[in-house]
This record gives sequence, structure tokens and C-alpha cells, in this order.
Amino acid sequence: MIVMKFGGTSIGSAEQIRKATAIVRSRMGKGNPIVVVSALSGVTDALIALANGPQAGRHAEGKLDWIRERHYKVISDLGLKKGLIDKELSQLDKSASRINGPGDITPKVLDTIMSFGERMSSRIIAAHMAESGIPAAACDAYDAGMLTNSDFGNADILPGAYRLIRAALGKDGPDLHVVTGFIGKNGRGEITTLGRGGSDYTASIIGAAVGAERIEIWTDVDGIMTADPRIVKSARNVRLVSYAEASELAFIGAKVLHPKTILPAISKNIPVRILNTFNPSHRGTTIVRCIGNRKRIASIACKRRISVINIHTPKMFLMHGFLRRVFETFDMFGLSVDMVSTSEVNVSVTLDQRHDTRGLVKELEKIAEVEIKSNMAMVSVVGNGLAYRTDLLSRIFSTLSSVAVEMTSSSTSEINQSLVVKDGDADDAVRHLHKAFFGS
Repeated sequence: MIVMKFGGTSIGSAEQIRKATAIVRSRMGKGNPIVVVSALSGVTDALIALANGPQAGRHAEGKLDWIRERHYKVISDLGLKKGLIDKELSQLDKSASRINGPGDITPKVLDTIMSFGERMSSRIIAAHMAESGIPAAACDAYDAGMLTNSDFGNADILPGAYRLIRAALGKDGPDLHVVTGFIGKNGRGEITTLGRGGSDYTASIIGAAVGAERIEIWTDVDGIMTADPRIVKSARNVRLVSYAEASELAFIGAKVLHPKTILPAISKNIPVRILNTFNPSHRGTTIVRCIGNRKRIASIACKRRISVINIHTPKMFLMHGFLRRVFETFDMFGLSVDMVSTSEVNVSVTLDQRHDTRGLVKELEKIAEVEIKSNMAMVSVVGNGLAYRTDLLSRIFSTLSSVAVEMTSSSTSEINQSLVVKDGDADDAVRHLHKAFFGS
């Protein structure tokens, strides 16, 4: 049994749904795969705008009409019955009508609104597959045991869910399951979402639960690349990467995978393949536990819109418990840091810029001077065995001699060397490093 996930661009039109269906058909030799789908491209953003309508003004006008017509066009182009998703559209209308102002837009409400994208796409795709001779049935992930905590907007799977999913999907039956990605329910039956891009995570959870032979992530790129091809035109495919390298790249900001995707696969040692729906004959990238003893640089990655927080005090010198108090403060505000660099009297950390840090800074100023630098970017060299590359740091800094480096940090996993630069310098930094390490 295999699990196949198709992202929004891979199913964004009737033509793409037909291509995805053909790919699924090609994988049916040894039983039915389990198919996980995202919302049609653009729909989740439209749902968020719809939810924010009362405070977004004209920018949200007509969003429900756009969402309806977006799906109706695909249904019509596929020759399916128009009433296929009327139940979901009616429920969406009712959910949106309960929002009368900003105070009504709670994370729980937003998760319910966002869930309709996958709920509608799964029904359309299952219906098309059935019309094409594949006995498919749509399945909401929460009906198949996707039980999560109540962290709305970024929910995580509960341990007991794996048993429930295995019972629901683990046996090959007459129907091919087309499962909603991205969504689950908590113990109170409230809809939750796993975070943007969470359909990858859904596929990996299901794969681990059913003991899949492999997990395939079908997207719109030829797998993991040596750099973002939007920045480096000559970036090329990386055929094989380790779980550790893929996790590091996803965390840093390579948007090919949701950051949590690899974790369930690791637990069951399941290979993950990243493949291109627009170029299905391409080999893509295979992610496995170990790639041997090869020492190489796999990719240059970049994470934008981060802030550097410098925490400085002479009292830190030989002061017992200072770092503990600093990180307890971050924990108090539910903030997880990306990079950490310390000296005798200074601690520097990086955070995603979307976080509100006003309360954090106020609390930290009780024990130290605090400086925030915004509009920064983290550029990372990721690969296996970097700790044994004694020339690495000198080569990085000589390559970036014209770029101001604000902060640097080496990963304890020995696969990542990261540095922080101004956001405006990030593209040049990536290009220079790619040329230095890959020759173009």
C-alpha cells in the first residue's frame, strides 16, 4: 500500500485532476493507494479572506461567489453533477454568516472555515475518479481517525489516532479512499487544521498508521533542489536526501515539504518521494533514513522575514541561571526560537517575524537590554557531514565578503551552517553560495 498526496496546484483545474487521476491509476497494480488531497489552488486564501470579510472590507467582497464559481467550473469541466458540493457550500455559507465582526474570528472559527477547501476538493476528485472507472470514495480525515489536540491553526496528532486510522484505512477494500488533507478534529469533535501545507503531514501520518510501502508527495516542482529555482535559475534536482537533511530544509524554509512531514515517516522508516505532477516522468527526490557516509552539500536554503533579538547584560558573565530565565521567558509567551548564539554577555536568537514580541521584550527588559532587528533572513548551507568540512566557514565568509553577516550558528546535527543577513541581501547570498559550492 502506498499513500499519494496531491497539492493544490496539482489539482487546480479539471486538466490537472485528470492528470492526477492518471497518475493514481498507474499506481494501482498492487491494490488501491490512499490518496490525500489539498484544496484547489487559491481556495484556502479565499476562505481566509471570506472569514475576515467584516474587517477586510472590499478585499473580501464576493469571495463566497468566487469560491462557489471556482468549484463549479471544475465540476462542469469534468462533466460532473453541479450539486456535488451543495451541502458543503451551504454549510460554508452558514458558518461565514455567523461572523459579524473581528471578535467573532477565533482560531476555532477560522479552522472550520478553512476546512471546506479540502472537503469540497475531495468530493470532486473522488467523483471524477469514479466516473473514470476507479472505485473511489471521498473521506473526511476526521472520520478516518485523524484525532488532534486543540491547537487551532497548528494542531498536532494525538498518539491514539494512529490506531484509529489503521482500523479505518489499513485494509485494502473495494474503494480507493480520497482523504482530506490538512484537517482533523479534537476530542470535543471540533474541526482543527494542521497548519498551512498540512496535507503533507496528513499523508505522512496516514502512511505511518497503515505501514505504507512509501509516501508520495505530488507537487509542482521536481523535488528538492540545490536552491530555490526562483532565486537561482540553474538550481538542479537532488536525487537522494536523508530524513535529517529534509527536516532541516523544511524547517529553514524550503517550501517543498511541511516541516512536520518527515516525523511520522521516520518512526516507521518509510521512504518519502517528492514528485512533480506537471512532469511525472521525472525521478524527483527520495528521502530515506541514511544516505551512507557521503559528505556533501545538498542545498542552499533561505528563510525570510525573521527578527534577531539581542539580549545584552554584563550581569550575564558567570551568572548562574541567566539563560534559563531568558528561555523561560520565551516559553511564557509560547515562542520557539530558530537560531541561538551566545557570548559572555550577550544572547542572540531569531524568531519568525509574524510573532508579536511586545510582551516578550517588556519581560526581557527586566533582566537585560533588548534590541530587535527586523526584516532579516536566515541563509543555510545544508548537507551531510558538514562538521568534517574544516574549510566550510572560511569558504562561506570569503564567498560572502560583500554581504554583512549579522549572526551565525552551526547545527548540533552537523548538517547545517546558518547565517543571518538583511532580507535585501538574501537573494545575492544564496546565489553566491550556490555558485561557490555547485559551480553555477
